[in-house]
Amino acid sequence: MLVSQETFERFALDDPIRQWEMHRGQLREKPGMSFDHNDVMVYLGHFLMRQLDRDVYRVRVNAGHVRHQHDSYYIPDVVVIPLADAEHLRNRPDRLEVYDRSLPFVAEVWSPSTGDYDVDGKLPEYQRRGDLEIWRLHPFERTLIAWRRQPDGSYTETTYSGGTVDVASLPGVEIDLDRLFA
Repeated sequence: MLVSQETFERFALDDPIRQWEMHRGQLREKPGMSFDHNDVMVYLGHFLMRQLDRDVYRVRVNAGHVRHQHDSYYIPDVVVIPLADAEHLRNRPDRLEVYDRSLPFVAEVWSPSTGDYDVDGKLPEYQRRGDLEIWRLHPFERTLIAWRRQPDGSYTETTYSGGTVDVASLPGVEIDLDRLFA
């Protein structure tokens, strides 16, 4: 059964215990994750928060939804949101936190339970949304694949296996992968 945008937003807001996504009109509960997945996710968020100006950006870790069209809502593992894009959500307990505009940074951390879904479902949708930089981190292989949007709308893909990586969409921000995966 396909779910409407309004039904999904009300359903997700009314169930604060579980995390709901919607992929092409189909509800999907985001499953629990392993220690390694959560560790990389939380520390990536922490490293970003320490480097970003809170007056300009907010970082969400496993929270907030990004929407593509009206039939797909995803909860990225880590996402950076310009504060100006969130102002309309402040003091609105009746509204689900949803972002339609392309965002500067979105990251997913690989896990056995969602690895295929992230690669085949979510990551292409982030590109269709026009998100500027999309990361897929693999905590067991200790690798990062970064897709960066180009001026013509295409994406370059770069794989990293250590060292310090600049977040191109967030000038001055860098992530030490060796420290992140430690």
